[in-house]
Amino acid sequence: MHSPHTSLSQIDHRPWSLPNENWAWRQSWYDLAFIHVRVPLESIRDKIPAELEIDTFDGSAWVGIVPFNMVDVMKRGVPSIYPFAHFLELNLRTYVTHEGKSGVWFFSLDTTNLPLVLGGRYLYGVPYHQASMKYSFDNPPHHFYSRRRFSGATLETEFQPQGEIFTAQNGSFEHWATERYCLFSLSVFGRLMQVDVHHHMWPLQHAEGKLIQNDLLSSKGISTHDDSPLFHFSTGVDTISFTPRVLKC
Repeated sequence: MHSPHTSLSQIDHRPWSLPNENWAWRQSWYDLAFIHVRVPLESIRDKIPAELEIDTFDGSAWVGIVPFNMVDVMKRGVPSIYPFAHFLELNLRTYVTHEGKSGVWFFSLDTTNLPLVLGGRYLYGVPYHQASMKYSFDNPPHHFYSRRRFSGATLETEFQPQGEIFTAQNGSFEHWATERYCLFSLSVFGRLMQVDVHHHMWPLQHAEGKLIQNDLLSSKGISTHDDSPLFHFSTGVDTISFTPRVLKC
């Protein structure tokens, strides 16, 4: 049923089976920083549909700040075209479960790609924002800067990968935070949607870093007293996604 894609060479690590249909979109997520902070569960509960259970680790809810390079975003069978061949993106997310499936809920997605902002926001209800961004690898440490258009919400961070590349062991924080194979969102019609995704296990490295400026959480009314965020880095994965499925009308 599934058309060939590099990600399909490994499927045994998935927590549930692939959907019984052809994948719909491809994309690659490269050069990611995973920056995690603890947050009080009550500070995010009213920002997430009641049908989704907030997932916790070590007794806490967590918010992930994830800047990265997005490459080759296109429908199955269509060649890569501008402006979807390469652009920057920044996600603010947390972790949820629904009927036993662990997934990701996005509070916001910032990007330099205006067509994606318009299409994602007005066709699918995904909370995209246009932003100006810079991502520098020229000299260590890596440096990422994003400033949102209109509101001015800003993220500036520096980080440096440390040590050997590894894949996360089941039960570890890294496995809990990264090995998730579905995304949840609300459509423009208020429907709760699930999108299944697939990729190889994340190649991870520990990282040292700092948040120089971070307005993303406060822009969504999220509070935290965590002044020691966890940093990880990944060279990235090639990904496929499937047709969104309505969970609630």
